[in-house]
Amino acid sequence: MAGKKVLIVYAHQEPKSMNGSLKTIAVEELSKQGCSVTVSDLYEMQFEPRATRKDIIGDLQNPGQFNYGTELSKAWEMGCLSEDVIVEQKKVKEADLVIFQFPLYWFSMPAIMKGWLDRVFVQGFAHDFPQCFDSGLLKNKLALLSFTTGGDKGMYSKEGDSGDIRYLLWPMQHGIMHFCGFSVLTPQICFAPESVTEEDRVQMLTSWAKRLKTIWEEKPINCTPEWYFK
Repeated sequence: MAGKKVLIVYAHQEPKSMNGSLKTIAVEELSKQGCSVTVSDLYEMQFEPRATRKDIIGDLQNPGQFNYGTELSKAWEMGCLSEDVIVEQKKVKEADLVIFQFPLYWFSMPAIMKGWLDRVFVQGFAHDFPQCFDSGLLKNKLALLSFTTGGDKGMYSKEGDSGDIRYLLWPMQHGIMHFCGFSVLTPQICFAPESVTEEDRVQMLTSWAKRLKTIWEEKPINCTPEWYFK
């Protein structure tokens, strides 16, 4: 889809990893389609994941008792956010699709990516109650979680030790992406790439490349509890 803009938020320390390869394939395939692709390589950028007073430029609204969420929202409104946050928000604002590429850490995303979300998805920019979920401020954009796991597919089944993978995806897909208005695409999951054969790893990459060829034709998943947990 020529003219579409894609942001890949990438969190892995090693370019030669499966995550690095998945990111590279996404850049190559989407660029072939005529998409404009931007990558926020969080480790390479040495992105600051900590939400601190430094995110607000200038005076606080209430210097006597620091409330990060309230102060950040006001700073966004007044154009007083730190430059690194503003740069990332601009990338998100311009994107039609945001792909989050990461290894699963402790049933969640790496701290550096969670910190990116904490600092970038500011109230007033990404959401502003009651403008959340289907009315979230990032509506009309697509989000996709692409990640690797340490355990195999059976481990993340209803019968497996880790339980149905949909349960651990709920906070990320519904509680973050859907909350901010994104339409959420089916996650791309590479189960236990370090424990399978080279042939299987190649198949994972091939499958991702094939999917990306028709990614713009996909319908978002339903993130309501009635559908999600049935």
